[in-house]
Amino acid sequence: MVVMIPTKNSESVGLRGIISPSEAERVFDILKDRDVEIAAQPWNQRYRQYMEKIKTGSVFKIAGVLRDLYLLKEDKDLSFGERKMLDTAKNLLMKEIALANKVQEDQVEKDIEQIFHN
Repeated sequence: MVVMIPTKNSESVGLRGIISPSEAERVFDILKDRDVEIAAQPWNQRYRQYMEKIKTGSVFKIAGVLRDLYLLKEDKDLSFGERKMLDTAKNLLMKEIALANKVQEDQVEKDIEQIFHN
């Protein structure tokens, strides 16, 4: 399937180019950052805030969401919505980084898992 969009409208509809390999490294740096404080708040408030970040389409904000959810997961069980959001954020990043670095998604998944299971 081919989706055609006039390039004049690409920014207004939220499309952007694939990130560069150096930006993909910045994503990994965000995932590795453990010097973050996650505010204690009800899961539904956190869910709304994270969903807003994911909807921006910024890989850097999505990386922050993924990192925060993995860190929360270490301390307590995530709600169903948070687990689903973790999977969504992870899949979005895996696809983008795989394209940026010209590697398979399963390799990116291994790299992400290694960051959080060390």
